[in-house]
Amino acid sequence: MRYKYTEYFEKEVLRKRPYLKKEWCEKIIENPIHMERQENNRWRFWGIVDELNGKVIRVVTLDDKTTIHNAFPDRGFKHNED
Repeated sequence: MRYKYTEYFEKEVLRKRPYLKKEWCEKIIENPIHMERQENNRWRFWGIVDELNGKVIRVVTLDDKTTIHNAFPDRGFKHNED
């Protein structure tokens, strides 16, 4: 799948969180532990990044699910495994 990035992601998110990698965001979108629709025509995807000591990262995309807009550690995420 081909991903795009908003100007906000490129200029602000990667600057504020230089430890994040685009590849991790893409992997989370492709294999999330949870996803849900967000207001303002966006989607949220959560995934665990082993390279960050198992931290949960939330990735936010535009409605197309391929344009990445934001990503950040989500310390408050609680995942109920079935």
